[in-house]
Amino acid sequence: MLACRIVNLGGFSLDFVSQDEMLTPLGRLDKYVASENIFNRQMVARSLLDTLKAVSEDERDCIGVLERVGRLADDSEPSVRAELMEQVPHIAIFCQENRPSIPFAFSKYLLPIVVRYLADQNNQVRKTSQAALLVLLEQELIERGDIETLVCPVLVDLTAPDSNDDVKTEAMAIICKMAPMVGKDITERLFLPRFCEMCCDCRMFHVRKVCAANFGDICSVVGGEATEELLLPRFFQLCSDNVWGVRKACAECFMTVSSSTSQEVRRTKLSSLFISLISDPSRWVRQAAFQSLGQFISTFASPNSVGQYFREGEEDPSLSANTDDSQRRGDDSPVRTNGNHVEGCLQQDCISNHAQGDHSEGEDGGFLATESTKNEPQPHEKCTTSNEKDDSPADILAPSSFSLPEPAEEESPYVSPQDNIPEQELYNSFHFWRLPIAEMDLDMELLQQGEMVPEEPPCYVSSSQGKAKASAPVLDRKQLEELIENLEPHIDDPDVKAQVDVLTAALRATTMDSNLEDAFLEPRDSQGGNHYDNPFGVHQMRNSTLQMHHGDDSELSDSSFSPEDEKKSKHQDVIPQALLDQYLSMTDPSRAQTVDMEIAKHCAYSLPGVAMTLGRQNWHCLRDTYETLASDMQWKVRRTLAFSIHELALILGDQLTAADLVPVFNGFLKDLDEVRVGVLKHLYHFLKLLHQDTRRKYLYQLQEFLVTDNSRNWRFRSELAEQLVLLLELYSGQDVYDYLRPLAFSLCLDRVSSVRWTSYKLVSEIIRKVASCQALLADFLSELVEKFCHSPKWSGRQAFAFICQLAIEDDCVSLEQFSEHLLAPLLQLASDPVANVRVLLAKTIRQSLLEREYFLHSANSHQEALEQTLVALQMDLDKDVKYFASVHPGSTRLSEDAMSTTSSTY
Repeated sequence: MLACRIVNLGGFSLDFVSQDEMLTPLGRLDKYVASENIFNRQMVARSLLDTLKAVSEDERDCIGVLERVGRLADDSEPSVRAELMEQVPHIAIFCQENRPSIPFAFSKYLLPIVVRYLADQNNQVRKTSQAALLVLLEQELIERGDIETLVCPVLVDLTAPDSNDDVKTEAMAIICKMAPMVGKDITERLFLPRFCEMCCDCRMFHVRKVCAANFGDICSVVGGEATEELLLPRFFQLCSDNVWGVRKACAECFMTVSSSTSQEVRRTKLSSLFISLISDPSRWVRQAAFQSLGQFISTFASPNSVGQYFREGEEDPSLSANTDDSQRRGDDSPVRTNGNHVEGCLQQDCISNHAQGDHSEGEDGGFLATESTKNEPQPHEKCTTSNEKDDSPADILAPSSFSLPEPAEEESPYVSPQDNIPEQELYNSFHFWRLPIAEMDLDMELLQQGEMVPEEPPCYVSSSQGKAKASAPVLDRKQLEELIENLEPHIDDPDVKAQVDVLTAALRATTMDSNLEDAFLEPRDSQGGNHYDNPFGVHQMRNSTLQMHHGDDSELSDSSFSPEDEKKSKHQDVIPQALLDQYLSMTDPSRAQTVDMEIAKHCAYSLPGVAMTLGRQNWHCLRDTYETLASDMQWKVRRTLAFSIHELALILGDQLTAADLVPVFNGFLKDLDEVRVGVLKHLYHFLKLLHQDTRRKYLYQLQEFLVTDNSRNWRFRSELAEQLVLLLELYSGQDVYDYLRPLAFSLCLDRVSSVRWTSYKLVSEIIRKVASCQALLADFLSELVEKFCHSPKWSGRQAFAFICQLAIEDDCVSLEQFSEHLLAPLLQLASDPVANVRVLLAKTIRQSLLEREYFLHSANSHQEALEQTLVALQMDLDKDVKYFASVHPGSTRLSEDAMSTTSSTY
């Protein structure tokens, strides 16, 4: 009985299948469209594309399928309608690609269904149709005329005041997403009036929130004129909405809105509006505002206000600073500052594209301002000395460790009592402490041709200084530097260290006024040469003295800088001062409690953009904030700075980089791995911007990257190998041999194959670097043979074959040099006991050596050795060795060898 049932069941199934097979595709479609089973109708919707493909040769059958789609669209079951709508984009693409003879198919049969479903009562169907509509628009499958006549009117009707609340909100969201796709004309004529109306919808805050969230996109589409005339009044209303979610959405899109306005509107109207959002009663609004603050500031950037430009007429244009106000503005009109409004500035629309740094590292890379820094600064040959005065912008980028202003020639410097003290007693503690070092007269540095420059702000002296200017002993900058330099060899002595700290802080006080940048000149040594001996000496201790500068109980801080003077040091005229003050306050610990625990990270992320906007001439406004962030307790903050320090160096130039970024960079080198990886990832780009003498000092520290907090962090070592390949061009062959060679050999022995493979490339490039020096090349290749070709481990011998193959294929060494130093050891691997080594040797001979005419010439003394080795490999017992020695498989290349013959990852 059971067998009969099975047979009967099987017979029924066979009969059922045979009945369907007898039907045509359209017949099967008709059969299941009318089925009472919901799943059958869902299957029909899902198989529509397959049915179309089956009848694609017959145009009438294709039209028949599309007509039945209309019948299916009237299905009462929402799941069937949703399934159908998911297939519409695929069907439309098929019709576009395969049926060009029926261009009306989509607009006649499919588009009306999509538009009708936008108002469907079922939420799932509406969502599916909205997604389908956006896909169709992105793929440009809807004709522009159909968009204007079929789609837009329906969406506008769905946002009518009497429309369903959910439908109205969803339709407005679709309109906002469609605007960038349909362009300015349609948006301005059909969507903009309804959008402005919906911004004032008093009944539905959800609609206002959608408008606020997409406000920036609409502004970008319609342009500056429509934004300022029609949209800005609505934006002001939304920013003062009684629902905090609406205000938060406004804060999040503030940068995009600002990018669509003029500098005048940005400065006079949007700035005060943004300040109101930063002071909002809602913590969530304040949080969003502070996160957008740096990006909003970056919209003030323009070539006229940043003070930087690309030098034209050169083969490699470099980013230069221009501190001349008239050149920076691009006109001759004076600047008169009145509150937040700068009169006489050239009004420009800011570029709307904002680069967020190069960062494959995601949010850690930092936000860069609108003016992208594509060209890296190159050192200039001309250096301005104390005897030469050149106001050209090139002088600002002259390669020096740090330029300092010299006193005016007419000024008679005060002769310190120290000049009469014997040399051996000069640094006695009594003589040091008896001089009131903090009470120094800095006014003489501001004198030019015997008179004060009227535009310069007052120097930073205490009230006691003002009373005793005439009689107080004075140490000028040169004397301070000489004192510090002479004390540094004895820095281990606590008393000497205390003296150095005080002297360093005093020297720092003389550099606070950034308006002296025009007077910065190259320091000279006694022989008249440029002073590059100790680029880290003075500035390396800046972080250690930072606390002294900021501490409330520091006598030096109190006597050197009054609150009013410190406030003046933060002033600039590029952006409204209130915005900068709010940005600088993001490092205040109280902000973390009242706004956002990660507010310091947001400050660090946007700092490159803010620095780019202010320009290097206003770096003094950000210096303290940057140092505070660099010493933040949260490693995520320091990590963010580490990932963007190379971009900041490009903005600031070599002088400020050496003075302010190098100490921070040195600190990051000793930080957690999560921070160090940011420095490591852009190590080449940062070191490239430093002076050669400064750059060379980092050769001693590269080996520290081999030590990580977690030995399993192999990606860190892989990144190090990649950076070392780039660093080769920055150093001489001797330096590469002395410092990078040990690192390369160490990485070649790494446990992880990916690290080793990158290291083989590094070794081959080192061969290229030292190939010009016969002595270095011979020593390097000799050590390579000893360490790898004669290695007791088979992986080392295999590595030697890899390196030889790379050296030949990449032309890292001449064939004569290769034959002299590497060929004989390489051929010895033919008798290696490990088959994998012999396989790679066979590939190297076949794919690399025998591809060169040099080794095929009968007069070549190495041809016989190659042929004998190849014959031996062809008779090898291992079939893989025999195969690769006998033929030349064209598909097997070096990159595939790395994956196929290296050892496992661990």
